[in-house]
Amino acid sequence: MAALPGTTAEMRVVDTILYGAGNIKGSPVRTFLLLLAMSIGVASVVMLSSLGEAARLYVVNQFSALGTHLLIVMPGRSETAGGAPPLLGTTPRDLTLDDAEALLRSPYIRDYAHIVVGSAPVYFESLEREVKVIGPSASYAVIRNLDTARGRFLPKGDYRRAAPVAVIGETLRSELFGNRRALGQRIRINDRRFRVIGVLADAGESLGMDMGDLVIVPTTQAMALFDTESLFRIIAQATGRSAIEPGKADVSRIIKERHEGEDDVTVITQDAILATFDRILKALTYTVVGIAAISLAVAGILIMNVMLVSVSQRTPEIGLLKALGASKRQILQLFLSEAALLSLIGAASGTLIAWFGVIGLDQAFPAFPLETPSWAYLSAVGVALLTGIGFGIMPARRAAELDPVLALTGR
Repeated sequence: MAALPGTTAEMRVVDTILYGAGNIKGSPVRTFLLLLAMSIGVASVVMLSSLGEAARLYVVNQFSALGTHLLIVMPGRSETAGGAPPLLGTTPRDLTLDDAEALLRSPYIRDYAHIVVGSAPVYFESLEREVKVIGPSASYAVIRNLDTARGRFLPKGDYRRAAPVAVIGETLRSELFGNRRALGQRIRINDRRFRVIGVLADAGESLGMDMGDLVIVPTTQAMALFDTESLFRIIAQATGRSAIEPGKADVSRIIKERHEGEDDVTVITQDAILATFDRILKALTYTVVGIAAISLAVAGILIMNVMLVSVSQRTPEIGLLKALGASKRQILQLFLSEAALLSLIGAASGTLIAWFGVIGLDQAFPAFPLETPSWAYLSAVGVALLTGIGFGIMPARRAAELDPVLALTGR
């Protein structure tokens, strides 16, 4: 039994805290189990909120790396195709090089890049590697913020008469050439030969595409390589943030005019995609945090059950306090302070566990921007405290309602 406060009629806050701390120290096994349950709940909330926020920041960074103020023109519309715009599906009309050039009629469009995409084996001497092949215009590097580590990007000029040249990723360079010089070497893609004029700087992955393991060739060369006249995408860059929405309307109008009144393309903005992902990931974060918070409720129920047992074991002690003049309110405060202390200590240890966990994950996955939002710590500690006190009210009230005479006899 913990030491009783000196004068219950004049019980101070410090007396209440010391009394609760004494009871906690007096039952180490019980205290350990309660703290373990509360720590797991708090650590789960903080860790899952950190992972959710990291996923959101990762997507934001990925789309920011694409460039700024971008409009993406895709063939097909949900109204005409009966569903979401297909990646490579059949549409009333294909996107063409002339469609892309026509976008510069809009005063809201600064530049554009047309793209053809496919996969093909790349050969150098006896080595072969299957890679992604992209066929953009020269402006693609500026729009996408791509840098070359060696050599140069695709040359500007008449892309309809582009030479068979290629820019390769760093991974592909290492696999095909090793320590040999890549610039000036000739590689074969399917049955066509290309001269390597540049090597991309290592940029990791971009929206699931490994920028180190690809080949970039001029658009018309890619069209000949894959025997197609259709563009995969057109990426247009607006003149500024305020020009994004009017630029989107202009792009739709221009393509519609060129396609004989057929509204058969989908124009999406970079900001719209980012906002959609941001909403989805925030909702997922709040959902998983809510699920993790259930463990805090479990910890609260454990606190309630253990404290109910404690009340029955400490009945004579409660009777003595009442005989010394302790009021119902003071008994209630004593038991609630004990529940609050357990919750705070559990929340602190859970926060510490989560902090070390975030550091460990950050070291293991450096490319993933792990960051714990400040609201995660505050909400986890706040919910833990409210849960502990909330579930501690019933045992505290039961203790406060005990008859002092019966309590002294242990009944």
